[in-house]
Amino acid sequence: MARKFLYVIAVIIFLLLAAGVAYQLFPGWFARTALVPSTAFVEQRAAEPNAYDDPTMWFSRPGIENDPSDWRPAGEDADARAPDSAKAATDALVPPANAASASAEDAFTRGDAAIFFVHPTSYYSRSSWNAPLDDRDANYRATLFMQGMASAFADAGQVWAPRYRQATLGAFLASDRVTAGKAIDAAYRDVELAFDAFLAAVPANKPIILAGHSQGALHLTTLLKNRIAGTPLARRIVAVYVIGWPVSVDTDIEGLGLPACQAPDEKGCILSWVSFAEPADPQMVLDAYDGTIGFDGRPRADTRMLCTNPLTGVPDSEAAPDANVGTLKPVDGFKAGALFAGKIGARCDDTRGLLMIGRADIAKDYAPSYVLPGNNYHVFDITLFWANTRADALRRLAAFEGKPSPVPPAAVPAATPAAVATPAT
Repeated sequence: MARKFLYVIAVIIFLLLAAGVAYQLFPGWFARTALVPSTAFVEQRAAEPNAYDDPTMWFSRPGIENDPSDWRPAGEDADARAPDSAKAATDALVPPANAASASAEDAFTRGDAAIFFVHPTSYYSRSSWNAPLDDRDANYRATLFMQGMASAFADAGQVWAPRYRQATLGAFLASDRVTAGKAIDAAYRDVELAFDAFLAAVPANKPIILAGHSQGALHLTTLLKNRIAGTPLARRIVAVYVIGWPVSVDTDIEGLGLPACQAPDEKGCILSWVSFAEPADPQMVLDAYDGTIGFDGRPRADTRMLCTNPLTGVPDSEAAPDANVGTLKPVDGFKAGALFAGKIGARCDDTRGLLMIGRADIAKDYAPSYVLPGNNYHVFDITLFWANTRADALRRLAAFEGKPSPVPPAAVPAATPAAVATPAT
């Protein structure tokens, strides 16, 4: 009996190892099998024109109690797990000149922008192509994403972040692009309706920051094309953060109506980056663009993706870890976290337009889970550079308003190749 039991255990271990190897070799197939809906697409009924007048249709907006974008990470010398640490940092707001060590004495006045933030995919079910608005698991994950991502923009102003019938993760992996496109379009219609409500609610002279990640960033690009490009509204845009979604500098930028940011204090421009650690397997990178992390289509050989370095605020540049004033290291499944300065550098790959963040054996300490195949750090595009992203938004808002910047200048790009990750300490 004991021998049979050991045989069974050995077979299970072998199957698990074989599955692991197969997943590494064929991540796209595994993802499609596990995540693409097997049900027929159901057309989503159009939301009522005044649906977003209801505060419950928002994760964040003025007046919401326990707004997740109001969360702030603790400094690295604080206990990130302590329940009061996030509240203390929220009360103080992360101070401008020393983002990695907040203290009650360094209170910061919130900026005057209105931030429209669209959260990334948080619905992973195969039961439908679009998320029900009341799906508990999706809303729970979206709240955590709001806490870790939208919070980086919240010191520049009040965040507005809608609930929307997002396309399920499998829609971005499906070989049936027609059905997938219907799900993505349905999600966008909710985002556009929420944007109309946002515009109606904020003063007509208030500066606007647009930010989103992954699926949320995709919807922002559509919003730019459909509602902002070539209109007077474009003059109110401080910056657009299209993070975790590829933007082609050859074919996309012109249609978006705003230029790519070329300077850290430029206003009215677009930033975008997608994070990978070394070694990044080239085929894995292509597979990632083919859908593994939600990218719609393989990059073309004749185009180049926009890569804004969040440490310098300019594209196609490089900066060492000491330029990073605060990486948010999540703990307890993103329920809490603390900032650590000087840990993660970044350089823009000059052939693929990817943001390379250094060695994976170092980066993984600040991204404890959810690293995708090929050392793809897509989930951590914002958290790895949380304090620098915050400073970037504040700096561009100051430039837009013609005021002195409340934060120090961005790091100067490295003149010579720099190591983008230092040995772990």
